[in-house]
Amino acid sequence: MRTIVNIIRVLTGALFIFSGLVKAIDPRGLAYKMQEFFEAWGNSGFMVSQMQRLHGYALPFSIIMITLEVAVGVALLLGWHKKITVWILFLLMLFFTFLTSYVLFSGKIRACGCFGDCIPLTPVQTFTKDIILLIFTIILIIGIRYIHPLVKPFINATIAILCIAATIFLQWYVLDHLPIKDCLPFKPGNDILALRKMPANAIPDKYDYTFIYQKNGEKKEFKMTELPDSSWEFVDRKQVLIQKGKNNIPLINDFMLTTADGTDSTEALLSQPGKYFILFVNNPADIKAGYHDDIDMAKQIISKSIPLYFVTSQRESTVQRYSSLNPHVFTCDFTAIKTAARTTPTLYEMQGSVIKNKWGKADIADVKF
Repeated sequence: MRTIVNIIRVLTGALFIFSGLVKAIDPRGLAYKMQEFFEAWGNSGFMVSQMQRLHGYALPFSIIMITLEVAVGVALLLGWHKKITVWILFLLMLFFTFLTSYVLFSGKIRACGCFGDCIPLTPVQTFTKDIILLIFTIILIIGIRYIHPLVKPFINATIAILCIAATIFLQWYVLDHLPIKDCLPFKPGNDILALRKMPANAIPDKYDYTFIYQKNGEKKEFKMTELPDSSWEFVDRKQVLIQKGKNNIPLINDFMLTTADGTDSTEALLSQPGKYFILFVNNPADIKAGYHDDIDMAKQIISKSIPLYFVTSQRESTVQRYSSLNPHVFTCDFTAIKTAARTTPTLYEMQGSVIKNKWGKADIADVKF
């Protein structure tokens, strides 16, 4: 039993640390995933006003949850405050299992984001993982007497505190910069236009259709192969999913750049030859007062006669912020920009439709042209 408990202790502790650090390189990614849950629960009518309030606190919750994951993993490996650690671990696993079961059985959320964007898992895989870890946690509770501290209490505490501090610092750093490891579809080297296309091995969804016609006040449903004659009047059509497809969603989806009059200019903008820059400013209201690196950088780009375009979800306020530059502004979906730009603002260097480089808010001032 002692051997089993300690093997599980090492595996579970290491997995928690790994899971926390994978998400720590992009805490906004977990925050956006939390917002998906809040929106899904709110749209279902569950505590609507509370879910709306929680939506605004997703980022602090994300940072706390990531830090807690790493802290529990480190404490478990060290054997530090084992009773508290094991019971917190048990509560976390109950919570995680609830979330992954909701993802799996409700179908309202595509994935839980357990390992961030770097290691995508299917709902079945994440639910299975959490069930196994929940069983492991119960074994740790039963065999808690076999868990012993690795070193003296002061050293254990020092190591744990340093690990927690390092995790918080890592998250603080990437919030103003960009994720240290970019696992998103908009990473440097990717071709945006190519990734907007349907994957070559895509299997489309299969639907069955029934048509509703009426005649002499009577409504009747007909299959597509058995449509009635012209004496019947068409009323409606029903579409029923009979087989779910696979790999039929482009990696870059809902990314469309439109002009002030609503014209889709995505292909035209991204197909132009040569070097140009795109500045993503999802909502200028999120830029702190006194920050002007984006404006200074934009002036430098324009002074070198290099094309610069602005992409935002808030056209009027963006035009107002950069009014002195006579900006070329395109509107894009708020959620799509959140994926493309983890900081506000974020600068892209483009070569045609290929992303050559990108910089977060804190690095824009150091860009060399």
